[in-house]
Amino acid sequence: MKSLVLVAAGGLARETLAAVRASASHGRVLAVDDDPRQWGSSFHGVPVIGGLDRVADLLDGEVVVCAGRGSVRRSLVERLTRVGVTWEHYARIVHPSVDIPASCVVGRGSILLSHVSLTSDVRLGAHVVAMPQVTLTHDDVVADYATLCAGVSLGGGVTVGAAAYLGMNASVRQGLRVGAGAVLGMGAVLLRSLPDEETWVGVPARPTAVPHRQDPSAGPVRDRVAGRTGGEA
Repeated sequence: MKSLVLVAAGGLARETLAAVRASASHGRVLAVDDDPRQWGSSFHGVPVIGGLDRVADLLDGEVVVCAGRGSVRRSLVERLTRVGVTWEHYARIVHPSVDIPASCVVGRGSILLSHVSLTSDVRLGAHVVAMPQVTLTHDDVVADYATLCAGVSLGGGVTVGAAAYLGMNASVRQGLRVGAGAVLGMGAVLLRSLPDEETWVGVPARPTAVPHRQDPSAGPVRDRVAGRTGGEA
């Protein structure tokens, strides 16, 4: 059984750990974090052994990035690439309450917490986070680094762009697109497509007065979902 390194030792790491232990998917679990105040500490029996540079010494196992914001996950993945972490090193973390039909694809590094529902022909890119009770229906496509908070519901044929963030209990009507880097506020109901890098809130969802960029230094974000089949991307 492979070991697992949790990158970023915050709340999502603890939630991810619960899914790992429920599924008994890995053996030894360690954590790393850039905050030196956490080094030498532990949470739920998992030691925080140091900063991201320690991952280079642990590549006999798997890695998962546990930062809540997609732009931060993307930045951490870029840094991990520089210390030798490759696509094959990233684990998929899937709570045992989640059924993944054969027609669905889940990318490397993605985290699916308890009772996420995938119906048919759903495609999730790499490093996607789906919190508890997320509902994904037929032909939905969720690009890399997107974050779907607890209770999000997507109608059929919805596309979610790279590093988009959908707040708790947000709903998206069938056939719409949530743009790359966009934010849909908690409880919002989206009835028309949301452009890249904008924040919309409310029922029905409308743009806020101030344009939004999650990470101005990151430049344009392109949607990508790998074209592999057979349950993984």
